[in-house]
Amino acid sequence: MNQFLKLLIRIAVVALIFAGFYYFFGDFILKTYNDNLEKLEETDLGDIINEIKKEVLAPSPLNIGGQPNQIVLVKSKIIAETNIQRYNNGLLLPLIENAKLSQAALAKANDMFAKQYFEHVSPTGVGPGDLVKSYGYEYIVTGENLILGNFKDEKEVVQLWMDSPGHRANILNERFTEIGVAIVKGTYKGQTAWIGVQEFGLSLSSCDQPSESLKGQIDLNQDSIDQLLLQLNAKKAELESTNRRSPQYNKLVDEYNQLVKEYNKLVQETKILILQYNNQINAFNECVSDT
Repeated sequence: MNQFLKLLIRIAVVALIFAGFYYFFGDFILKTYNDNLEKLEETDLGDIINEIKKEVLAPSPLNIGGQPNQIVLVKSKIIAETNIQRYNNGLLLPLIENAKLSQAALAKANDMFAKQYFEHVSPTGVGPGDLVKSYGYEYIVTGENLILGNFKDEKEVVQLWMDSPGHRANILNERFTEIGVAIVKGTYKGQTAWIGVQEFGLSLSSCDQPSESLKGQIDLNQDSIDQLLLQLNAKKAELESTNRRSPQYNKLVDEYNQLVKEYNKLVQETKILILQYNNQINAFNECVSDT
């Protein structure tokens, strides 16, 4: 009986100890904080848009000569004859006249008469690519055909270009989608003659650019992520300097875990946006290089 009584007393004492512990310290059962942060690697932040390799195709100018006549040549017929040649050679889509390219072509013809030269690069160093760009035509590839002389009609002008391999290649280039033309009569080296200019182009606008608004949202998210990370570091430092038995400790743990939740959610959302943006960049890079 004494042994049994002693056992009961021991059990009671242990129970009292645990009861007292939970009575006095139950509010201070330690919580753990979640330190499993999602990572937004630098490689996630978007591929760099490839540098656009702008091509300029400019075969040697054709000086045909010939006797002056009273024929009047017009650019619309040269464009029509050019598209007939393309069609006859299996290119079903015609070149569309672009006003900026035609302005550049006219400026080129007038400049050659004014400065008395017949070259793709002007005496001031302006080449075909510089020329079309100065008229607001942003290109992936551009080409220029030049011809000087006297002709019986527009068909002959285009046929003379077609008889020259380099000029023919420009006229039949599948990448070109637009054209500008000028045909101007004037005095060159003391002789009356016509100068014909064809400016071909594939505009940069033909390739869809990555979304600026999407990139802007990614940048905003990145700023928010950086701010949350600063808050997390500050909160973690506060946690580590707080006594674990302090009533404040568990409150700080809850605050820290909530910040981690917000941080991880925003990182995941941003990764999805970056994936979308990278896909757009890849599509643009492929377009400018393979079109």
